Amino acid sequence: MHANRHIPQPPHSAGEPYKGLRPRIDASQMPSPIDMIESDKEKWEGNSFMTLPGNSPPLSTSDFIAFDQGNSSPKHVRVSTWNLPSSSHLARECDIPLAAVFQPFADLDPREESIPVVDYGDLGPPRCEECRGYINPWCAWTAGGWKWKCNLCGHDTQVLPEHFCSLDANLMRIDHPNRPELNKGTVDFVVSGKEYWAPPPLPRMNSSYFSIDPPSSQAREPRSLNCLFAFDVSLEAIRTGFLKSACDVLRDLLYGGTSLDGNRSEPSFPQGSQLGILTYDTSLHFYDLSPASSLASMFVVSDLEEVFIPLREGLFVDPWKSRTVIEGLLKALPERHLDTIIDNAALGGALLAGLASLAGRGGHIIAFQSVLPAIGPGALESPRDQTSLYGTDKERTMFLPRHQTWRDIAEECSEEGIGVSMFLGMSKPIDIGSIGIVSSTTGGELFFHPRFNPARDQHVLASQLRRLLTRTTVYNCLLRVRCSNGLRISNYYGNFHERSVSDLGIGILDSDKAISVQIEHSRKLDAREYAFLQCAVLHTTPDGQRRVRTCNLALQVADLAANVFRYADMDAVVCHLARESMSKLTSRRMAHIREELTDKCSSILLGYRRNCAAATAVSQLIIPEAFRALPVYTLAITKCKPLKGRNVSADVRNYHAQKILSMSVRATMQHLYPRLLALHDLADDTALPDPTTGQMSFPSLMRDSHTYMEAHGVYLIDNEDLMIFWVGSSVSPQLLLDLFGVDDLPALDPNTIQLPVLHTRLSAQVRNILTHRYAQRGRTPKMLLVRQNMDGTEIEFSDMLVEDQNNAAMSYLDFLCLIHKQINAVLLNGESLSGGPSLRGSPW
Repeated sequence: MHANRHIPQPPHSAGEPYKGLRPRIDASQMPSPIDMIESDKEKWEGNSFMTLPGNSPPLSTSDFIAFDQGNSSPKHVRVSTWNLPSSSHLARECDIPLAAVFQPFADLDPREESIPVVDYGDLGPPRCEECRGYINPWCAWTAGGWKWKCNLCGHDTQVLPEHFCSLDANLMRIDHPNRPELNKGTVDFVVSGKEYWAPPPLPRMNSSYFSIDPPSSQAREPRSLNCLFAFDVSLEAIRTGFLKSACDVLRDLLYGGTSLDGNRSEPSFPQGSQLGILTYDTSLHFYDLSPASSLASMFVVSDLEEVFIPLREGLFVDPWKSRTVIEGLLKALPERHLDTIIDNAALGGALLAGLASLAGRGGHIIAFQSVLPAIGPGALESPRDQTSLYGTDKERTMFLPRHQTWRDIAEECSEEGIGVSMFLGMSKPIDIGSIGIVSSTTGGELFFHPRFNPARDQHVLASQLRRLLTRTTVYNCLLRVRCSNGLRISNYYGNFHERSVSDLGIGILDSDKAISVQIEHSRKLDAREYAFLQCAVLHTTPDGQRRVRTCNLALQVADLAANVFRYADMDAVVCHLARESMSKLTSRRMAHIREELTDKCSSILLGYRRNCAAATAVSQLIIPEAFRALPVYTLAITKCKPLKGRNVSADVRNYHAQKILSMSVRATMQHLYPRLLALHDLADDTALPDPTTGQMSFPSLMRDSHTYMEAHGVYLIDNEDLMIFWVGSSVSPQLLLDLFGVDDLPALDPNTIQLPVLHTRLSAQVRNILTHRYAQRGRTPKMLLVRQNMDGTEIEFSDMLVEDQNNAAMSYLDFLCLIHKQINAVLLNGESLSGGPSLRGSPW
């Protein structure tokens, strides 16, 4: 593509120019993340990856097939380097953060083996007597099979007579091939003993709700999952149609319905689970959903300061047995409150009601909120103008709850094994910094629909709720990560409640969520032996079975920096840097966090330069193969909504910060560097089934910059949260007709929320691409359609082009120049990247 044909930069938020003289860097030689992604896809797409130590895994963005050989799949765990440095000194020399990202319940490719379930009966799975680690493929057998040596701590544990088996000539158990726990890195152990039941919450001085039953000091018996749907029925929820949309969507998901494209959707509520319905404004409304009655009886609790449950039977029911009652109630709710004049909704009271109803068993609260909760427990005042906070030490208060009640509710729910997810459909600020802590601490999720419009947003809400109910979800979780001798966990990042130094309490954990840990050396490692990690998640399945999922990883140890860099995993490093940055928002200024990110990127490249490429000229910018795209991803983190400069509302910052803290590695990479596609020059056979194999090939991505775009083109950009079609001003009428069904640009409706089904090749290709992406992530993101220089929402598109100068930050080229300058300053003048004034603000 010729450079002189590209479009001028579309309307965008102002960027930051480069200060001083720019070093000579050829723009065409800048490392491209797309080259990495596409070459990795070409190598791994549809191919098998063997998980034994010593192999570098595919990128998280490739669709590979993992074959578990005793190490967990990279879909379940990724580490920042697959060759750990042998000492803390070498780790400091390399400056690669040592981190692991665990996604224990990640969705698997249909072609991959399912996770084996192992049941040892009442005795439970064999565990180390010393560190309590679980048996796994990396344990060794001694004493003729009567003992096994723990790979984590080295302790010998006696084998119970019931589990004994003789050893063969290789000192392996004879029954080894028939024992999944001795062959597979990821295993589910069934644990039926009471010692594995969810522990009771710690006793509190004052209970947040009233109960006639004394607080239980006994462990919670595993039971099937209960879901409580809590609906805000205030004036705002009625006026915007949010309540009606939520009720209609839930009814369709429970019993099946018709989607936007006319297809029949299947029921999506988990089999064996029960549901309850609660509505609230300035009081709480409980419903008896017993199937014996044809109408739901309502019980009103008006005392928000001492919440209690007014009924025992009929609060949670099987949705199929009570179908008539539930369908009638969901249809009646919007009409019943049509003439309301109450403009407030006590979300805090509703969450306490959910806590009271699910205490002692755990479950899932799904709340639909339209207004700032200005009444009841945790009542909040409308936030003042926060623009004056930027650049001051008070900036961090935007990310902290303004009322202690929200933190207390969050911790109580997490300790009771309750997860809270919220759908927010508001027209005014709702203070996600306060209410959002309940979702983030309990492992739930936030869904953000500002200025909710049913015509535009209802199908997205339906897709999100369907994914919420159908993805793999467990509850009453306790998570612990164990390391082998010589390593220790120093920090955890994600959405959880830290019950103790080593145990994380999580109300609900699903297949889309990940937890990351930072690792430190406690002593020197032996390069001749492996280092080990084991993540164990004790949980209850939706059908009420108590299990432990273990993810095991054996890692090679390196004495040489070159091997540490050779096996580095950029995706894990970027995910760790993003999570670490989000976690600092409550304690550091955003400008300082952005500067630290730049310094960390420079220090990793400097570590490679000093230890692996010291002989090259100082004037050259040397970037290791594994970190070719690290600078652009680092720049993308500084441009993401929680961290970007300029004015962004506190709600938007908090929403995206919480999402990034819990995203999978793949979702993080695709959110930071959105996928950009040119739709106007698709090859004839792209995204169409092959006549012989039925397989589809999908088009290559392009770099996120306006310099690669043309005015006669149509482009699709997708950051996992938002999908935008950009239509150039010189687009051909035939292209418009083939894709949108109109032949004139002004006639194109910018409020289009779904592509029309047209009998053209281009329409079929683009719809196949969208269907493929839906299958990958299981939900539909919001969609915008923008026309060049015509629609105000074009700024959203332009700000996703992270290689351009926008979002109060530099362009990719300028950022590379800055990195180059920083490294040169250290090499030539002996300056330090950290400590003292940041080089980022220096006047070059």
